[in-house]
Amino acid sequence: MTHRIILAGAGGQGIMILGKIVAEAAMREDRHITWMPSYGAEVRGGTAHCMVIISDQAIGSPIIGEADSLIVMNEPSLERFKARFNNKGLLLVNSSLVSKNKGCVSQPAVSKKSNSGLRCLCFPFTDIAIGLGNIKVANVVALGSFVAYTHILKVETILRVIEDTATHDRKDLIAINKQALSRGMQLVQEGVSDGKG
Repeated sequence: MTHRIILAGAGGQGIMILGKIVAEAAMREDRHITWMPSYGAEVRGGTAHCMVIISDQAIGSPIIGEADSLIVMNEPSLERFKARFNNKGLLLVNSSLVSKNKGCVSQPAVSKKSNSGLRCLCFPFTDIAIGLGNIKVANVVALGSFVAYTHILKVETILRVIEDTATHDRKDLIAINKQALSRGMQLVQEGVSDGKG
């Protein structure tokens, strides 16, 4: 099994951290992984994306031509990377920052499967993070939805990575990150629409 993931958003949305958590969790589960970051001209506010490949076999290249999963946290990222999505996997959209008429946001929020096999999950990750008290955990809300839908990684492994990688002065963020992960998973389990569809 090989799963190719493109994660994209604006600088400051935690895209690289999200990719690192996914890659570290996969590595701890004895999978082969690659993590390839790419920053825009501006770090905060510019574009940022990373490519993560998880596989049971050796990986020849970290470059992803066609992604099995595309996680986009803002509209420019959707526009930029939708052509690199294979339309048979998972499109996960932050509907807080993607207008209603783009991507799958105009479709039902969960388990929308087209004839081509495309599955869309569209949730307001940023709005949920604000509701939790920290806008910066929107990436972890998205991670929760990704994991709950794909089952590619074990939740327990991700929780351990979150705990182990928090720096000493940021240990206070562990609890809110756990809440964010749980909330993202609940979105998929409950099949809740964000009301924008």
